[in-house]
Amino acid sequence: MQNRRRARFWGWSWAKAPALVVLAVLVLSLGIASHHSASATPGEVVVVNFDVPVDPGASAFVADAVSMAQAQNASAIVIEMNTPGGLLSDMLDIISSIQAANQSGIPTYTYVPPDALAASAGSYIAMATNGILMGPGSEIGPSTPIVEGGTALDQNHTEDAMIQLMVSLAQSWGRNTTAAYNMVYADTAYSASQANAYNIATGSASTLQGALSQLGLNGNNVVTVQESAYDQLLSALSDPTLDGILILVGMLAIVLDLYHPTIVLSIAGAVAIVAGLVGAEVVGASLLGIFVMGIGGILIFLELKSGHGLAMMGGMAVGAFGIYLLAQGVSFSPSPVNDVAEIELLTIGGTGVIGGLYVRWIVGPMRHRRNLTGPEALIGKLGKVTIPLSPDGEVNVEGINWRARSVAGNLAKGDSVKVKSIDELVLVVEKSEKSDPDVAPS
Repeated sequence: MQNRRRARFWGWSWAKAPALVVLAVLVLSLGIASHHSASATPGEVVVVNFDVPVDPGASAFVADAVSMAQAQNASAIVIEMNTPGGLLSDMLDIISSIQAANQSGIPTYTYVPPDALAASAGSYIAMATNGILMGPGSEIGPSTPIVEGGTALDQNHTEDAMIQLMVSLAQSWGRNTTAAYNMVYADTAYSASQANAYNIATGSASTLQGALSQLGLNGNNVVTVQESAYDQLLSALSDPTLDGILILVGMLAIVLDLYHPTIVLSIAGAVAIVAGLVGAEVVGASLLGIFVMGIGGILIFLELKSGHGLAMMGGMAVGAFGIYLLAQGVSFSPSPVNDVAEIELLTIGGTGVIGGLYVRWIVGPMRHRRNLTGPEALIGKLGKVTIPLSPDGEVNVEGINWRARSVAGNLAKGDSVKVKSIDELVLVVEKSEKSDPDVAPS
């Protein structure tokens, strides 16, 4: 357990919050502390609506609920659980909160509703509580941790430590330690009937009210707590893939805004970058991933100089690889349904291609046309000297007489010249062997 990697447990991946929603929540949540509007009074039962992944937001949420129950001397805490699992470190924090509740004399129970999950990290949290009640069609486990991106030694050490934790938790409440061992070692999941038969669960209930009745709490007032906006923000930003997307899209928005200044895109881009960096810090994301994304950002901003779209495409591609490394540093649990992370990275790559083509086909030509208006359009054009240049005089270019200056030697009236540059409104010219056929000889 000395390695610095963070592990997720095998579990189903949940849909990521859209980036715009995350940004809106970030703006609304700045300066807001994590508070819940509900409050418990003596004798009440605090029901924790744990229909969330195990992540930094969830651990903060449970800690707040336990503190509230302790402050109000609640009779019990019931965790109404439906979770696919999540991060090992946050699971340990939640177990510590449950143990703190028990030490203060407040028993904590888990209720897994019908067709719900107490999977992966959730199974350890359930095992830490005084009692587990399960509804029809619900499951507990499997519980094998996955250290993705780590070595075989990392995986073995983590798995051995989690076996000892699960067995210890089961033993402390008089549950079947062999069945608990298999949940981790053999990646076993138990249905509600199996969990009761093997003495993992302590009862069955089809409803929360039925579970409270079995626990002798049906006469108590019930107060239900849910994640606050702050907790939800932490949960959203605990996804390293989403963090990387926010950073990369933020840089892209700022670059595009410099082409079409609106300030809105720049503000949104800055907020997205800050949100992504905060999230990366929350989960302890890979520094290598941040570094590679920085290189991608440099390429994206070089697009302002090149204007061909290629630097933007390359920057987005490098940035997408950085996002992949960012996620590897945190260690994802594979999904048995689909690989959402790969879909997101392909979307980012497609966004980069679209942005690059937009610059190449639309913005680039517009900038080129702007550069060709006024005297600048005369650079490279041929003309005739109308007033001798020594070195200043006048030339006729495209039917218009201009003040001119020779770059080398004096030029006589009628000499052919070529425009080399513009010095304010004075054409800087040199003698040319070619003549402009549209200019009549003097």
